Amino acid sequence: MTERRPAVNRLSPMRFVLAFGVVSCLADFVYEGARAIVGPFLADFGASALVVGFVTGVGEAVALVLRLGTGRLSDRTGRHWALSITGYVVTVVAVPLLALTQTLWQAAVLVVAERFGKAVRTPARDTMLAQASSKTGRGRAFAIHEALDQSGAVLGPLVVAGMVALSGLRLGFAVLVIPGVAAVALLAWLRRAVPVPAAYEDAPPDGATATDGQRFSRRFWVYTAFTAMTMLGYATWGLLAYHLQVRQIVPEPLIPVLYAVAMGVDALAALASGAIYDRIGLRGLVVLPVLAVAVPFLSFSSSIVLVFLGAIVWGAAMGVHESTMRAAVADMVPAARRGVGYGTFTAAYGLAWLGGGTILGALYDYSIPALITFTIVTQALALLLFVPLLRHH
Repeated sequence: MTERRPAVNRLSPMRFVLAFGVVSCLADFVYEGARAIVGPFLADFGASALVVGFVTGVGEAVALVLRLGTGRLSDRTGRHWALSITGYVVTVVAVPLLALTQTLWQAAVLVVAERFGKAVRTPARDTMLAQASSKTGRGRAFAIHEALDQSGAVLGPLVVAGMVALSGLRLGFAVLVIPGVAAVALLAWLRRAVPVPAAYEDAPPDGATATDGQRFSRRFWVYTAFTAMTMLGYATWGLLAYHLQVRQIVPEPLIPVLYAVAMGVDALAALASGAIYDRIGLRGLVVLPVLAVAVPFLSFSSSIVLVFLGAIVWGAAMGVHESTMRAAVADMVPAARRGVGYGTFTAAYGLAWLGGGTILGALYDYSIPALITFTIVTQALALLLFVPLLRHH
């Protein structure tokens, strides 16, 4: 009887990171392209601004908070590939189906479903990237992945804008089936090429279960609190775009172009931030509160030049958040509990941003100087939380 050969990874760790970056690029092409026009699409069904805000808010909450559960599931089962593939499939199916919806509730369900797919796949995907990054450098690996990921966030909205100009919103959603199919096909190939990402590092193989006895360090919790405080005073793109539209700072068609610029800067900032993290560790993150304070001074002005600079600063901060912060979590939590670590971290991150976005929106209606003051206070508190992290270093 022939013995079954153990599964062997056919790609180097860096090639695995690059390939997964292309998968994420294609997936971002799909869902960032859709997010650029979801608001107007829901409005076409008669949705009010409150309904649009509620539906998209529920979607973001689902995408972030549910990672607490999906992260734990990833750790306990070790089925990182199964969860990643399931999450990507949910997203790339839900988005093109928006082109076929006939009622508001159908559209709302699909918008939330797309975010659910994000919640399912992200902890498992980041766990596998963390395993590969043990040989490439945490900051470098996550930075490269984020840069490729955000290239899709640049291309998607621009292509969708062209399709909308040709034939309306539904064609904008329908065309996204093409990158969606490509993403799933590439993911299936990558699964066969790298069946055991855990083999990249000296860690329990896929299938090993985490134990609840492995507690997170005090440093992890301080780091999570620092991140949450930073996001509490960080304006969402939705609020920035609202300002541009209601104050008529730039023509409406240019708003998604500004978003694409921000995503391009996000990609470049991720590469730089990743290299800095590998060189000096967490000290490089001190720039985040500074960038967050600069955003309202620039983006809530009435000057086109300052607004453009604000989009650049906003994108740079997001690039640091989405790359280096994921790398840092991988270094702070036990290998067998990375899924829970990512789930916990992103839940705190997301809830703080949702709460802060609501507060900043209310302050915007009251007074922009009050909004700026709130931002300054939260970022000053974030810097205070950052001090213990520097001492640890």
